[in-house]
Amino acid sequence: MFSKILIANRGEIACRVARTARRLGIATVAVYSDADAEALHTMVADEARHIGGARANESYLVIENIVEAARAAGADAVHPGYGFLSENAGFAEACAEAGLAFIGPPADAIRAMGSKNESKRLMERADVPILPGYHGDDQDPEVLKREAGKIGYPVLIKASAGGGGRGMRIVEEDGAFDDALAGAKREAKAGFGDETVLIEKYLASSRHVEIQVFADGHGNTVHLFERDCSIQRRHQKVIEEAPAPGMTPEMRAEMGGAAIAAAQAIDYVGAGTVEFLVEAERMGSPDAFYFMEMNTRLQVEHPVTEMITGLDLVEWQIRVAAGEALPLKQDEIALAGHAVEARLYAEDPRRNFMPSPGKLEHLRFPGENAHVRIDAGIREGDEVTVHYDPMIAKVIAWDTDREAALARLRRALGEIEVVGPTTNLTFLYAAAANAAFVRGEVDTGFIERHSDDVIPEVRPATTQVLALAALAELLRREKAAGETAAEGADPHSPWHRIDGWRLNDRSYTELRFLDGAETVVVRAHFEDDHYMLDLAEDSLRAQGDLRDDGTLLADLDGARIAASVVAHGDERIVFTHGHNHRLELVDPLAATARHDASGGRLTAPMPGRIISIEVAEGDSVRAGQQLMVLEAMKMEHTITAPASGTVAAIRFALGDQVPEGAELIAFEAAD
Repeated sequence: MFSKILIANRGEIACRVARTARRLGIATVAVYSDADAEALHTMVADEARHIGGARANESYLVIENIVEAARAAGADAVHPGYGFLSENAGFAEACAEAGLAFIGPPADAIRAMGSKNESKRLMERADVPILPGYHGDDQDPEVLKREAGKIGYPVLIKASAGGGGRGMRIVEEDGAFDDALAGAKREAKAGFGDETVLIEKYLASSRHVEIQVFADGHGNTVHLFERDCSIQRRHQKVIEEAPAPGMTPEMRAEMGGAAIAAAQAIDYVGAGTVEFLVEAERMGSPDAFYFMEMNTRLQVEHPVTEMITGLDLVEWQIRVAAGEALPLKQDEIALAGHAVEARLYAEDPRRNFMPSPGKLEHLRFPGENAHVRIDAGIREGDEVTVHYDPMIAKVIAWDTDREAALARLRRALGEIEVVGPTTNLTFLYAAAANAAFVRGEVDTGFIERHSDDVIPEVRPATTQVLALAALAELLRREKAAGETAAEGADPHSPWHRIDGWRLNDRSYTELRFLDGAETVVVRAHFEDDHYMLDLAEDSLRAQGDLRDDGTLLADLDGARIAASVVAHGDERIVFTHGHNHRLELVDPLAATARHDASGGRLTAPMPGRIISIEVAEGDSVRAGQQLMVLEAMKMEHTITAPASGTVAAIRFALGDQVPEGAELIAFEAAD
């Protein structure tokens, strides 16, 4: 067994690996970039080593720096986690040359599956079913376009070396192919250093089902059942579960056998995931699946497999890399219950899930137990930066059946509170509560098809939300006034009261909240031990207890409600089970003038780097024409012309880093 492992990663997976290593009595070494000097993963490891600048290609992707850190720390093994260098054959070889065990598959296996084109050819020879497509070496755009036509639209362009949805484009018709190909190649080159792509038939209604495989160096290979990862946005998974809804024993046997054959075809060792596309309408049929790719690493969603098998996959990885045989044979691996994982991201579902970097001003998770697990690599006060993936945490729930597991997940999501960056929390709760999802009617088009339900429009605050916000503010002021009075010469002076007391006048207090663009007034009358709150169309009796952390135990007209109202500057964020609403407390003495100065300006939707400029100053452009491409948080964001007009000025150059809200292009619309 190893004595010290360097974890060549960051965030929650680095924390996850460290947790298992500690249980096994193995010391750990974290690595960190300039941006991660105080990150949680550096605190949970036994020691930490600096490896470079904030950008991944200056630190987490620099093989020499990581190998040198391992040598300097006296590590005897390296765990790559997922992402970054986890599927880099050169990294595995560099570790071996340095005398470090690589806790992952052999370099040849990584190389074979790292090229989607080569992997498709290998799978054909191993009789693993694959989708119709082009996996050739000729990357001439005209050849690729011709092959797409032969396959028949719609087609999917995919980066051969890629993953995580980068370098991937769906093309519906011949006329859109050229732009889609250029974007896929550019994104693939930036993300993986390889612009090679493949073309394959796009199944409009498909399920994404993957099989977890494990192999050792003694000739043993097993599978640990399947995971359904069909709930995706931007081709990236966001909710995963195990086992897959609608799976039959016959289909599981066929898919498991195909996954084992895929692993054996490349002499695989370690943890791997064989991903399949399944015809959604034929789910359960033994011949309804097609090989998509094999990920030669631990997957983000591995916790659901751990929850249904009771196994620690990181421990298996470590033991196999140390030369041990697999702990169990296929017939000894049992499936129990159902598990669901939801990925909590700093992103805005209403802006096409655009990443939303920022400081986590307030962060609260539910307590962990046998049914609920939280995998996080970030804590309150940390920054979700533009340099890395915007994941905050993974929320995993388990129970004896799917219905009960989903109920556990909804409850756990309902107890999470995040203040700072915009998150997908409300979306996750709505998706987990969606009737079609609860029935197991899932496919990769689920989010788009149910967008009105899972990404609803922002609605005005309800009477209950306004009452909770007002009550919390009154209680907060009451406490502050009491503290001030206790410090003063006359603690009983009426001037310390916050109930709107006036000489010879009725006492009340008015609270003004900005709800979106609307100003809402709540008039509060203090009566003995409670308040009477007058709202636009209602009046109710309110009292309660507010704790320092924002937890509010309220009584509204006799209804007991547990909520949280977090104050952040002028913002008041009201959390009730599964929902949150942002209000702004209006200071009546402050200036209230507001204006929109964005006319004629195209601004950066988030911090990022300019990777493409498609126009020049003075150019005439048409509505929707691509003007500039911004790269941020591993994704490309295209800036397009809002109307036909003229490019008056370009404010930044190729390669420049730009802050959120910066004017990128001055634009003059045509008359």
